[in-house]
Amino acid sequence: MIKTVALISALVGGTLLVAVAPAETPAKSDSDGNTLVVFITGNMLGELKPCGCSGGQLGGLDRRSAILGSIPDSRRLIIDTGSFVPDSGEQNLIKFNTVVQALGLLDYDVVNLAEDDLEIAQRQGLLDSIGSVFSVISSAGEDLNIPAKSTKQFAIAGGAISVTVAAYDGAGAQKDLSELLGRENERSGINVNILIVNRRDAGTLDTISQIGLSDCIIVPPDSDEPAVVGEPNAMPLVISAGRLGKYVGKLQITVPEGNNSPRLAFSSAAITENLAQNQELVELYKVYQQLVKDANLLERQPRFALPSGLEYVGSKTCRLCHDYEYDKWKPQKHASAYATLEKVGSQYDPECVVCHVIGMEYKGGFVSERGTAELKDVGCENCHGPGSEHIWTLGATETAGPMSVCTDCHTPEHSAEYAGNTDTYFRKTIHWREPVWRRNVEPQKTVKSEEKQ
Repeated sequence: MIKTVALISALVGGTLLVAVAPAETPAKSDSDGNTLVVFITGNMLGELKPCGCSGGQLGGLDRRSAILGSIPDSRRLIIDTGSFVPDSGEQNLIKFNTVVQALGLLDYDVVNLAEDDLEIAQRQGLLDSIGSVFSVISSAGEDLNIPAKSTKQFAIAGGAISVTVAAYDGAGAQKDLSELLGRENERSGINVNILIVNRRDAGTLDTISQIGLSDCIIVPPDSDEPAVVGEPNAMPLVISAGRLGKYVGKLQITVPEGNNSPRLAFSSAAITENLAQNQELVELYKVYQQLVKDANLLERQPRFALPSGLEYVGSKTCRLCHDYEYDKWKPQKHASAYATLEKVGSQYDPECVVCHVIGMEYKGGFVSERGTAELKDVGCENCHGPGSEHIWTLGATETAGPMSVCTDCHTPEHSAEYAGNTDTYFRKTIHWREPVWRRNVEPQKTVKSEEKQ
């Protein structure tokens, strides 16, 4: 069941500040089962949801609850390992607040704040409000009175099981780790210790294993999908949480009848586009979109200077001489790329707009529909470069960079079906007479030569 969280939001100086009213955490109810599930996410790095430009994409906070809600509250623990956003840029600060609210609505139990998370939360005055929604832990929070561990107790297999989630920076001595986890083993009943570390080198893992207090170690990921690192039957079990919010890790803790030694098994569940959306989180994303719009991030986007005094002229200008190519391009999806953003409310989000217009990263490129409507959509100058010199010399000067290549936008995150289907995609874009079509849509990309101003 999704927890209702009272939120008060304000936009101050382009940054969203959130106060979260204290909310009672429902007590874990009794259960006759002998299995407990620990759901694990982390390393979202600002990917709140897939861009939606193609099918087959994974992820989305609004679909995550379909997986988390598959296990009753009495037999589940939900944890996040942190790294909400990749940096502290203005848009990512808005995302950070959105993630905090989302994890509260998703009924997370324990959230680890990585060092960068901690810095952002402290700077925005969010530490107290975050702690009222879920248990917060951090290996770097000692000076801020943030604990390094959190313990939840469950009724299971006719007795009690305590699960401790602890954060460890991996650089401390064995004594530090013993003090962190040792006292948990003094509890009556069954104890399971899960350790979140920010290193995955062999030395750190060997040290932790030798101490023998951890049942499961969560290390930084090297792929999007959560995975077992090393031997699946080894103890402690070493896993990664994945990244970019595409999957949910699922640690199953089973206590056999008459046996106090729990068995651990790990798997992952993909957050697919056919999972049901949670409407509270759908609305939360709309709030995020409105905040991005209100902050005017699109028009304030830093831009490179174009080389050699080049300017963008817009696809309609190219039609003066290239009417055949223009008429072939016009019915294609690239020619209405901007409209797809308007349908989903993302036309003010610079992270989305950049792949749906001409030259947004450059001075003289797209700024807004109000001021540069002629540069909407994926047009001639995306692939062929700014056309001003070519136009002014009546075609005597060839177009030059900066040019885009298809994979600048058709990345695994934005176009999941592109890989392995390159020829199919290319043939959909043909708008010329020449039979050698590939060279016309794969120009060499010009390296950006000037710093953003």
